Order: sequence, then C-alpha cells, then structure tokens
Amino acid sequence: MLTKLYGEACPKLIDRFKEREENVKMDVFNTFIELLRQTGNVTKGQSDINELSPRWLLNQEVPKIVKSINRQLREKSIKTKIGAFSVLKELVVVLPDCLADHIGSLVSGIEKALNDKSSTSNLKIEALIFTRLVMASHSPSVFHPYIEVLSSPILNAVSERYYKVTAEALRVCGELVRVVRPNFQACNFDFKPYVHPIYNAILKRLANQDQDQEVKECAISCMGLVISTFGDNLQRELPTCLPVLVDRMGNEITRLTAVKAFSVIASSPLKIDLSCVLDHVIAELTTFLRKANRALRQATLATLNSLVAAYGDRIGSSAYETITAELSNLISDSDLHMTALALVLCYTLMSDKRSSPNVGLTVRYKVLPQALTLIRSSLLQGQALLALQNFFAALVHSANTSFDDLLDSLLSSAKPSPQSGGLAKQALYSVAQCVAVLCLAAGDQKCASTVEMLTSILKDDSTTNSAKQHLSLLCLGEIGRRKDLSSHPHIENIVIESFQSPFEEIKSAASYALGNIAVGNLSKYLPFILDQIDNQQKKQYLLLHSLKEVIARQSVGKAGQAEFQATSVEKILKLLFNHCESEEEGVRNVVAECLGKIALIEPAKLVPALKVRTTSPAAFTRATVAIAIKYSMVERPEKIDEIIFPEISSFLMLIKDHDRHVRRAAVLALSTAAHNKPNLIKGHLPELLPLLYDQTVVKQELIRTVDLGPFKHIVDDGLELRKAAFECVDTLLDTCLDQVNPSSFIVPFLRSGLDDHYDVKMPCHLILSKLADKCSAAVLAVLDSLVDPLQKTVNHKPKQDAVKQEVDRNEDMIRSALRAIASLNRISGGDCSLKFKSLMNEIMRSSVLAEKFNSISNE
Repeated sequence: MLTKLYGEACPKLIDRFKEREENVKMDVFNTFIELLRQTGNVTKGQSDINELSPRWLLNQEVPKIVKSINRQLREKSIKTKIGAFSVLKELVVVLPDCLADHIGSLVSGIEKALNDKSSTSNLKIEALIFTRLVMASHSPSVFHPYIEVLSSPILNAVSERYYKVTAEALRVCGELVRVVRPNFQACNFDFKPYVHPIYNAILKRLANQDQDQEVKECAISCMGLVISTFGDNLQRELPTCLPVLVDRMGNEITRLTAVKAFSVIASSPLKIDLSCVLDHVIAELTTFLRKANRALRQATLATLNSLVAAYGDRIGSSAYETITAELSNLISDSDLHMTALALVLCYTLMSDKRSSPNVGLTVRYKVLPQALTLIRSSLLQGQALLALQNFFAALVHSANTSFDDLLDSLLSSAKPSPQSGGLAKQALYSVAQCVAVLCLAAGDQKCASTVEMLTSILKDDSTTNSAKQHLSLLCLGEIGRRKDLSSHPHIENIVIESFQSPFEEIKSAASYALGNIAVGNLSKYLPFILDQIDNQQKKQYLLLHSLKEVIARQSVGKAGQAEFQATSVEKILKLLFNHCESEEEGVRNVVAECLGKIALIEPAKLVPALKVRTTSPAAFTRATVAIAIKYSMVERPEKIDEIIFPEISSFLMLIKDHDRHVRRAAVLALSTAAHNKPNLIKGHLPELLPLLYDQTVVKQELIRTVDLGPFKHIVDDGLELRKAAFECVDTLLDTCLDQVNPSSFIVPFLRSGLDDHYDVKMPCHLILSKLADKCSAAVLAVLDSLVDPLQKTVNHKPKQDAVKQEVDRNEDMIRSALRAIASLNRISGGDCSLKFKSLMNEIMRSSVLAEKFNSISNE
C-alpha cells in the first residue's frame, strides 16, 4: 500500500506544497507528515533501503522535497515556515542521513528563522528542533563548511528571553559541540575559534539563578559536554565553571542533572583537571547514596564509578572506605539494577591498585555478607549476576581475603538452611557461575585443585548428600565451559556416572555439566557425546540435552564456532535426523531444539534440509521439523531470517497435515513466528488463518472413551491442539491485527471456544477482551450470541465432592469470564443487547459475583 502511495500519490502531494491558500497548504503538509509517520512505523528497525521499498521510493523524492521546502521557507507566512520545518523534522526521523547533500541549501532557511525579527517563538523552536535532529542524525563533517554561519544564530538563541527557545537552543548547542569536535584525534576542521563563544554563551545561562528549571537543566548538561569536549582548551576557565556545577549539585532541583554532568566530564578521554573540586564532589556524591531518590542514587553510582576509574590516584583512602561502606546498603534482590551498579563500583574500587588494604577489609566485612545473601536469591540474573561474578573475581586478589575462604563461603551459601530449606534452581546456577569465575581468577593451580575436590565428591560412593553432588556438577560445568578440563583424566566418565542417580535434579545437572565441559574442548569431548548417544539408548535423552548445551553455546556465544562447524556439523545433523522419529516426545523435542539452534549457526545448510523433511512419510519427523523452525525464530535479527523468508510457507502449511501432532507443532511455530518475527508471516496469513481457525473446532474423531474397568474415562486428544490454536490467535491479535478479520472468527470459532474445556476457555476470554477493546464494532454486532457461554461459565458450580484444586480452577475460570464481561461492558452501545443487559443485572444481583466483578473492574 505504501509502495503504491510513493509511486503514484507522493509526487503529486509534493507538487501541492506550492498551494497558495495557506489552510490548504497546511492540510497538504499534515497529510505528508502522516504518510511519513506511517512509513516510519512500517519500516521500523530496517537499516537497509531495498529497491522499490517505501523508504527507497521516499529517498528518491528527497531532492524534490528539499527544493519545495526551501521555497516555503522563503515565504512570508510564519505558519507556512513552521509547517515546512515540521515536514523536514519528520523526514529526518524516517530517513536519517537523507539530507547530507542538501544541508547547504537549508542553512539560509534556518539562519533566517532564528535571526529574523518577525520570527515568532514557535518558528524558532521548530527551526531549533530540526537543527538538533539533523545534527544528531548526520555525519559531523557535513556541517563543517556551515559552522560559522550556523553557530552565531544558535548562540544568540541561547540568550532569548522565552525559556522554551533558550532550552531548545541549549540542546542544539550540545549537538553543536559534538559536530565541532567529533573526536579527540587531530582532524581537518579547526574547532578552536568556536570554543570560547560556545563556553561563554552557556556559562552566562549556567550562572544565572533566576530562570526556568528546564533552562537550568539544559545549561548544566550542555556545560558538562563543553568541559568534557573542550576541557584542554579551557584550563583557565575550569576554576570558574566547575564550582558553579558543584553548587548546582547542592541544589535539590538541579542535583540529578549536575551529577550526570560530572559523569560525562569524568568519562572524557581528555582527563580534565578536577583538582579544584574533586574532594568536594566525592564527599557530596557519597552522601547522595543515602538519599531516597532512586534515580539520584543510580546516577551517583555511575558517576562515582567514572571518577574512581579516572581519578583514583587523587582520591583519599578514607573516601574509598566510606564509599565502600555505603555500597553494602544498596546490595539486595529488591532492586537488581541498583545492585548491579553498586557491585560494578565495588569492583572498580577493589581493582584500583592505588586503594589501601583497608578497602579490602571494608569489602570483606561490609559488602561480602550482602553478596553472599544476594547469591541465594532466585531473582538474581542479567547484569546483577555478571557484576557479582566480577566482584568475586576482584575480591580474590584483594588484601586480607584468601581464595580458600571465599570458595568455602560460596559453597556454604548453597547449603540448605533450616528456615528456607534448599536453594532454588536459579540460585544454584548463580553460585556455580561465581565459583567458576573465582577459580579462573585465582589461577591454574587453584582451579585444578578445585576441580579435583569437586570430582572427588562425585567419585565418593559414601556421599549421600544429593545437594552437594548437584552443586559439584553445576560447578564443574561452569568451570569447564570457561576452561579446558582435558588435563583431568576421565572427567567425562566421572560426570556421566551421575546419570545413574535416582534423583532427577542430579541427572539434569550431570547432563548440563557434560555439555558445558565439552564446550571447553570440542575436539575431545564432542565425539564422546555423539558416540554415547548412538550407543547408550537408556541415557539418550540426557545425552541429547548435553549436546543441546554445546549447540546453544555456539549459536549464542559464537565461541569456537569455526572448530564446531569444521569438525562435527555433518555428524551431528545425521544423528539428529536419525532421532526425529523417536517414540519419546521428550527426545523429539530436544532434537527439534538442537536443529533449531544449529539453524541459527548454519541457516543455508539447515533450512533446505528441514524443508525436504516436511514431506517425510513419518509424522514424527514432520512434527519435529516444525518445532525446529519454532526454535529458530528468536527475537533478535539473525542471518536465518532472509533465508527462511521465502520458505516459511512450506513449514507453516503443515497446519493442514492429517496428523494432529504435526498440526499442533505447526500452530506452535506460527505462534512463535507471530510473536518474534511477524513480518515473516504477514503475507501468508490470508491462506493460514482459515486453517488455523479450523484447529479451534472440537473434532469428534479425536474424542475417545477409555475403559478402566469400574468406570470409563473420556479422553480428548484434540484439546492441546485447540488450546494452542486459540493462544496463537491471541498472539496474532497483538502483532498482526490488521490481517485478522474478527467477523469471520468471533461467531463460529470464538463462540465455540467460550463453551469448551477449562484450558480453552481461558485464552478465549483473553481474546474476547482484546477484541472488545480493539474491534468493538465487530463484537457488538454479535454480542447476543456470546452471552450464553459466558453466563454458563460464571454460574458454574463445582461438585460437592470436588477437591481444592478443582474449586480453585473454577474460581479462576469465573474471574477470567468476568474480566471478559467487564471488557464487553466498556463497549459503547453494549446496553442495546437485552441478553447482555440481563446478564449484567444477574451479576449485580449476586453479592458474590458483584464483589468479584467490581474488584476486576477497578484493577
């Protein structure tokens, strides 16, 4: 649609920029701006401009647009000029760098808008915003010929009386600083003549106390940029401006902005001389760590980290100790982002060779106990976990802290406590990762002795402590992933012996450990795993999980990828495809996940191989292939995307397969694609949607009666498929609503789902709520037909002898139905349905239902 617009309508629209009637001209501008916004939304995330794509076609029109806009900027009408700058702003947002060849022709328009006495504040603001956007999105060298012309009106605008113009001018100055000196190496452009004019203009605003807060904040930020960029040319001026920034740090209103400005200054490669204010700044920042303002504490931690890294030799040891003591109060799982920042700063303090031994003692007695408490949390993940690992790595080199004590503390933290019992699985993995990092930081000798100690726990037949064995396996896996353990003889055999354990968590940990040890030395251990998969039928599932660990580490980390591809891809693929027809669903799922992960590494090889097997006579193979495609659909962009795009239909059309397992696998793949890569499937939805809707229908041939002697049990083999199909529709409503025609789905299919099994009703209630919000007219047209199943659900009562689980499930189902009814009740015109009105009256007459409904409505 957009391609057609740019091919036909866009040139005509640009021609109409020259309309003489001002109101008509503004309508044309607004229409064109809306077109640009639609282009931006549709092509969001696309970095390249493919031929005949909307962005490519728009790019062809840029010279014509600029020529027309320049003509409008010479008009007398202020309104026309504002409209012209609005078009340019949107154009730069949609097509960054599109004006590189046209800046010279636009400079006079900007200069006139800022300098002309007839210009209004609104026009100046629009011109400044455009200037800021165009500077931010284009190469600095593009502007160097025009800096002299542009800088004067921009700096004049900094002195404007209207605060909004001043604030925007200061933001433009921030970009101007970057443009004037884009890097700190020698360049062809002489920036020095502009340093003092920019500095003086901003200092005047910075020193002025009587002005709007927005202007104050912009002046502080801009001065931070000026000092960090031009500090080597402002050495005489630093004793004047730095105390002003420190003063702003003492003001509660401007405190946060000033802290961030010092972070920018401290990060400068120029190593700005802060000696006149450094002690004061450090002392002030340390007190901020106790403030209730979360944003201030976060900014303070980042700034302190930059200051310690750059000026550690000028900061006293007592200040180090005070900061470290304050950090201990910020480390907890209640705020993992803050915890990560605090641990990073702690790591920087310990890593600084100039810090005193007392810092190590403070860390040991104040921070370490908090870190050992944090590591037991099941919430620990991401940057906080990574920061904690670096903390332990730094701590092992710190004074007054021994490796053996740290290792013992970590292993002890994993022991079950009388109060909370055993650790959560995630916490055990956290402990294992920290143990691994600690061992590697301590050196080869300590690492080797730790591995020996861990393997001795596994070899000791008298060890009955399953938690100890579990942790030992996880630690071996984490160490093995980071370091080659082939110097420890038969370690793979020691680990694989744990497959015989009666405890499932130990079997799983052994599988994880074996796979990760293989990552450390693929050439030795990968052939061992492949050989074991072929020869050990009983251990096949666990061994495949080990292989999955190896593949997953390659597809995500890319470490050792060349070795992995060169030696074993063919052998792995042959083995995996041989196990596609396994009778065990668990084995098939692991095989599918392995194939999906390999597809991310070798898409050119895997996609054709998977496509060939979509026509396999074995249903399990076809199902495995569909699930493999699901695992290859990850959120981040991958090279597989362009390879799978023309082939995706071959996999998703398995949704019409005669086998229900294959159909369910295809539905799951479609749902994952809709969630992660909707652009891959949008073109195929007109063909796929009727097939998907068909999977939501109850099929009598999939319902069977099992004779259990004293009684008979009805089994619905199509239930999981129907549930997956409705969940897929729910996902499509979020990502591909423009492709879904609700009228063809609500009555025949959603109506059926609302009267289905509990597991199907729940997603149907969610779908109905979304349709009521997004497609209210379609829902309103058939509202009467939806009332009966909803009424039946809210009035359903469990049997007298129902167990607690059944009662709770029924309660959840009623609340889910009431949530959907609340969404329907918000539709304007819903009271025209007598049946729905009657249902609402019935709910309000029941004290129990009314209380639940009101609670849900107020959520």
